[in-house]
Amino acid sequence: MRGQPQDFDRVLSSMCTEPHPVAREAAGEFLATNPGDPATYQSISDLEDEVVAMLGEVAGVDDPAGYVASGGTEANIQAVRMARNRCVTHTPNVVVPESAHFSFKKAADVLGVELRVTPLRDDLRANVGAVERFCDEDTVLVVGVAGSTEYGRVDPIPELAAVAEEYGALMHVDAAWGGFVLPFSGHEWSFADAALDTMTIDPHKVGQAAIPAGGLLARDPALFDALAVDTPYLESTSQATLTGTRSGAGVASAHAAMTALWPDGYREEYERQQANAEWLADALAAAGLDVVEPELPLVAASIDDVAFESLRDAGWRLSRTGDDELRVVCMPHVTREMLESFVADVETATATVAADGG
Repeated sequence: MRGQPQDFDRVLSSMCTEPHPVAREAAGEFLATNPGDPATYQSISDLEDEVVAMLGEVAGVDDPAGYVASGGTEANIQAVRMARNRCVTHTPNVVVPESAHFSFKKAADVLGVELRVTPLRDDLRANVGAVERFCDEDTVLVVGVAGSTEYGRVDPIPELAAVAEEYGALMHVDAAWGGFVLPFSGHEWSFADAALDTMTIDPHKVGQAAIPAGGLLARDPALFDALAVDTPYLESTSQATLTGTRSGAGVASAHAAMTALWPDGYREEYERQQANAEWLADALAAAGLDVVEPELPLVAASIDDVAFESLRDAGWRLSRTGDDELRVVCMPHVTREMLESFVADVETATATVAADGG
């Protein structure tokens, strides 16, 4: 018996969402094409060039280099690989804030570089002074986060870029989730705001493309030379991506979604998502939870373990932060009606715990 796809009506933990209808249709049309061999599959290669240009518009850079990756993990690994391959030191290190995505641990492990994890400020953003203290002549990459996965915080990107420049390191911004909401938020995070070298930005998250459709951008196309390998049996004789063969579905769906939604549709979604996050934060606070105020459409709040498990038993797909707070991501599929139902269940769960003496 064939399984059924996940229903999103109780999914509150995911940074992915249901694809836009035009993205779903486009993905199906291009399933068999391979942008990993662009000389053979020229139509999807042309679409990928257009996607990269559109991502550059979102991220504030003209004529970027880049490609549609499998997701943020691949893009972050490639940014580390790029920095490592360009360096002259035999002991390269990468400096990241404590809020950095776990993909940087994978990158350090796979690529054999030292990962230096710096403490955060009290407001859960990167501590620029700590980053500077951790940098030295062997630092090849400084990483800032623009929309952290646990709290939706935005690091002081221009200040971090200045530190990277001081030490001759590349500057990478992980905006995998935040990249499609930050253009409307007033933050300084993009290539237009700071001397960035590379960025991770994923259409298959808030961008509403079909999975897989991540994104890696570079200001200077020459940076990809550090990743290129010969591919003599293909029509395309060189390749700088990590995975090689890739489905054109992600590329085509990203192109369709961004054509339909950038910029006005994404702006409207951001305003709705942010309003939902702020409503939820107020409602959870009124229910007696300690809430971390949302900077972007992501809410974290303390909750009793028994109450948390009862919510999961009720079918809510939830996750926790590293400090065990409840974490809710207000993605495009999350409606106010969903959140009202969720808050009602939170109130019931916490009241039950209190009645039982918890």
